[in-house]
Amino acid sequence: MERKALGKGISALIPEKVLGREEKIIYVPIEQIRPSPFQPREVFDNQNIEELAQSIKEKGIIQPLLVRRKGDHYELIAGERRLRASNMLDLKELPIIIKDVDDPDSLEMALIENIQRQDLNPIEEARAFQYLIEKFQVTQERISVVLGKARVSITNTLRLLKLPSEIQEEIKKGRISFAHGKALLEIEDENMQRKLAHEIISKGLSVQELENLIKMHRPRGVKQRARPSSKEPYIAVLEEELQHILATKVRISKRKKRGHIFIEFYSPEELERIVNILRRDKNKAQLTD
Repeated sequence: MERKALGKGISALIPEKVLGREEKIIYVPIEQIRPSPFQPREVFDNQNIEELAQSIKEKGIIQPLLVRRKGDHYELIAGERRLRASNMLDLKELPIIIKDVDDPDSLEMALIENIQRQDLNPIEEARAFQYLIEKFQVTQERISVVLGKARVSITNTLRLLKLPSEIQEEIKKGRISFAHGKALLEIEDENMQRKLAHEIISKGLSVQELENLIKMHRPRGVKQRARPSSKEPYIAVLEEELQHILATKVRISKRKKRGHIFIEFYSPEELERIVNILRRDKNKAQLTD
């Protein structure tokens, strides 16, 4: 029997009206909760954990941790940042919801929460996708359905793993963007990729500036690979980057200097999640003004 799609956000996994007797919110000693070996997130920002700890100290844990039973303890599915912040506060017990899931579902749930909360960088996402595909034979189509992302976005995220390891590290650090990385893949020469990556960082190149440089370095007679879309290359890159940020399908329609951005959502909860992402970005911009 095929597993049902896990929905568009962690809240869709645990709505109160479908919580059965085995899925009630209960409190357990914190030492009984252990991190998951399937945690897709590789980098945890200590400052963010400290800020979360302060929020928990003031308001408590609003959202229970998602776990599954493993022998005499509970293995975390989603909520490692909350677990780390709670350990920082020396809390004795935490609210949990127990799910009866297998390894692939556990990783899928962790992916959903991290991506919807913008907790994963593109390389962490790519490695998690690769792990699902290689370890559990999960298809790219299945991943796209579960995460509500376009299939091409999953494919292009996985392609980032073809970049040299040092460029992948710069993407993880946020010094090179997903869109920059995608553009660098148009070049086969790894040394040229490294050189251009250095220029992205040192000169603060935009994606369009990088694409212009790539055209200059492309040998004469070598045509750029045909794109399935008739959109301008820069618009296609922006469209995909927005899909990556918002974790949903995005379409940009441009005519001369004007146009529209269409953002898809699938439920009121999905709309609220997208709006919250945009609000967070607005607040960050105001703080840096």
